Amino acid sequence: MSMFADVAAAPPIEVFQLGRDYQADTDPNKVSLGVGAYRTDEGKPWILPVVKKAEALLAQKIDKEEINHEYLPVLGHESFAASATKMLLGESSPAVKEDRSFGVQALSGTGALRVGAEFLKNIMGRDTAYYSDPTWGNHGLIFKNAGFKTINKYRYWDADSKGLNFAGMIEDLNNAPEGAVIILHACAHNPTGIDPSKEQWGQIADLIKTKNLFPFFDCAYQGFASGCLDTDAWTVRYFVERGFELFCSQSFSKNFGLYNERAGNLTVVVNDVGPITSMKSQLTLLVRAMYSNPPAHGARIVDVVLQDPDMYQEWRDCIKIMANRIIDMRKGLRERLEKLGTPGTWNHITEQIGMFSYTGLTPEMCEFLKKEKHLYLLKSGRISMCGVNNGNLDYVAQAIHDAVTKFQ
Repeated sequence: MSMFADVAAAPPIEVFQLGRDYQADTDPNKVSLGVGAYRTDEGKPWILPVVKKAEALLAQKIDKEEINHEYLPVLGHESFAASATKMLLGESSPAVKEDRSFGVQALSGTGALRVGAEFLKNIMGRDTAYYSDPTWGNHGLIFKNAGFKTINKYRYWDADSKGLNFAGMIEDLNNAPEGAVIILHACAHNPTGIDPSKEQWGQIADLIKTKNLFPFFDCAYQGFASGCLDTDAWTVRYFVERGFELFCSQSFSKNFGLYNERAGNLTVVVNDVGPITSMKSQLTLLVRAMYSNPPAHGARIVDVVLQDPDMYQEWRDCIKIMANRIIDMRKGLRERLEKLGTPGTWNHITEQIGMFSYTGLTPEMCEFLKKEKHLYLLKSGRISMCGVNNGNLDYVAQAIHDAVTKFQ
């Protein structure tokens, strides 16, 4: 008998199991509303034209042996990390101008969160973290596996109003112990699509400062929410201007379409340049023990684009195309549900932003949609708006109408 015979099977990861179920379904009307990946109006993945240009340039450099496949430094592609940090904070940021910020290339946003969590636990001794209820499904696991002993939720979603439970959020954060790490979504909250207002962010910042909590932002959708990089970076920049020290994980999976390249960055902002050298040395040891050093290709693509003004602008135009299509699908879905007279209110679909909509559908409605209508969405009712297009919009709306009518 194998020594591994008693290993218990872990539960499947819902979103990936959903993808496998969708692939196995032969129904011609099936719709994938689970995976968080952009699709064109034809339902196809989109390799951004500017990414193709960047890859062609990199291929030329490989051919000329101007670049190669040697190891990157442990903390990654330095130009990429610097460019990513500047893109997030803005060129006029006091943290950038005063050299109080730096970046660490990571394995997309997930890797940046893990590296940051490892540093906070093992170097800073933090062991308590808070994340929103609900949140991205990986937040808790990342901090748990980094060694955090206490991981709590703060209230966020109000099921009755289909909006933000701001009072509950503030109450829970106010009860957090000093030094607790607070995971915050920089923009386009996943899964709800609901972000605090600027005034509410001000109150959150006041509380975090008063309670001496540590803000750790997760920025997976910069540019993807509103179509504007600067608009979507407002919250992080606001905290920096308020004088906070903070971490922010960045992902280029969504806004560059580099899902399998794992291009990410951990942006670090401090209030004094003094500790930076020591911080980098400790981060180096943490990364060395986890994966030694990061891959080059995705980071090189991003760096090529961010360094070239024309390509940078072309990329920003691509972001607007993606964001605007999602916004149009939100409008279309809401209009159709309201025209059908679907029970309930549906204004939250257009009030939410970003890739996902938290529909308010119940688990039994979601199960009905999967089994009877071949719509694949999470049992929480979260749908990826990227899976909706002009070819299936009417079908999706009618299916949701039928589910709500059946189970209301």
